Amino acid sequence: MLSPVKPVHIQIVADLDDDQCLDGWRRPQTTPSLAEVFGSIKTRPTGPFWRKLLAFLGPGYLVAVGYMDPGNWATSLAGGSKFGYALLSIALLSNIMAIILQALCARLGIGAGRDLAQACRDAFPRYVSWPLWVLTEIAICATDLAEVIGTAIGLNLLFGIPLEIGVILTALDVFLILWMQRLGFRYVEAFIVSLLGVIAISFAIQIGLADPQWGAVLRGFLPTTEIVKNPGMLYLAIGIIGATVMPHNLYLHSGIVQTRAYGRSVADKREAITLATTDSTIALMFALIINASILILAAATFNRTGQVNVTELGQVHSLIAPLLGSAMAPTLFAIALLCCGMNSTVTATLAGQIVMEGFIDIRLPPWARRLMTRGLAIVPAAIITIWYGEAGTAKLLILSQVVLGLALPFAIVPLVMFTADRRKMGALVAPRWMTVLAAIIATTLIVLNVKLLWDLVTAL
Repeated sequence: MLSPVKPVHIQIVADLDDDQCLDGWRRPQTTPSLAEVFGSIKTRPTGPFWRKLLAFLGPGYLVAVGYMDPGNWATSLAGGSKFGYALLSIALLSNIMAIILQALCARLGIGAGRDLAQACRDAFPRYVSWPLWVLTEIAICATDLAEVIGTAIGLNLLFGIPLEIGVILTALDVFLILWMQRLGFRYVEAFIVSLLGVIAISFAIQIGLADPQWGAVLRGFLPTTEIVKNPGMLYLAIGIIGATVMPHNLYLHSGIVQTRAYGRSVADKREAITLATTDSTIALMFALIINASILILAAATFNRTGQVNVTELGQVHSLIAPLLGSAMAPTLFAIALLCCGMNSTVTATLAGQIVMEGFIDIRLPPWARRLMTRGLAIVPAAIITIWYGEAGTAKLLILSQVVLGLALPFAIVPLVMFTADRRKMGALVAPRWMTVLAAIIATTLIVLNVKLLWDLVTAL
């Protein structure tokens, strides 16, 4: 006699989490970004807006670090010394681009529950996602090249440490991050914000000593067609955009916004997107002030005195004292440079982890994963820096920023695609106006990059 068939109980969850409801992905979501700190920072579900915002302040400043790294210094100093205040309009334009793009990153991370690397892995076939991963790693190497050089030069200027030794010392940031993350991700954010405060104070004093022509400064924020017509100015303009809107920042922001323990309903996520976007916008306005200060300082000191070819960071350190009439100025410059380099290496390491975990879903202990992601980026950067030596650092810095500018569209296009796709984002899809602006930004960058490549090829 056949035994009765036992009923199979299938549980159907009617009120699924929003992330699980998204049906536009090729693969299901796996481990979240930075799993060891995912959702580790409590937020306020009730209360006034400013109290809720306090819990979300932090990720924007980690992102802002990438908009004022040593590579940005090189392009801004070169642009200010050679063309005066004219490229301030590019600094403003790139900052507007950054605000829009980082808002989309926060929307993707919170709305889809995926960072940009995970989204690429889950949305594209491997023959698309793997080349994107390789390209992103190249961009991170270019980022690290600028940060390693800047930190090493800062150590050299302040303490006389040889450039080669300084490059090796920059690898110690891996252990710094591990230690701070064991204390809590808020300690990482506090460390970054503290160094940003030192940078701001240093530049405030130097700008005060430089006494720039403020009328010319204001006119510099107005765009001019000469930027497109002049190949040298266009080269530096794209370098500034590459130094400001950086590919690794798009991956970083979409990952670290998930350190907040926001609610899982659509309403909670929508509010979290608003708070995260406000955080990044405030931080990026601060970054614009720093970027503009670097360019203004170069224009007010070097361009005004006819020194139009100042590109080496070491040159600035040696020339700035007599021009500003203060022996304190070189020390302030070196301190700010070192702080920028330290901040940038910390955030680039976090971005490297997000990219490697997101694209290839690697599973390693935190210390091994940190060493691998850091080594993948810093080893090529260290070899190039040591090989070329101090004499070639300026050219390497500017070239690294142009590489970032060329790689940027390959991060922007997927970001715009994902956040505009209602199947992937559900009710949290990006507003049409934001998608249109982001598409214009992507198109503009691609056109500028093609123009730059054409100028470089025809100049050979």
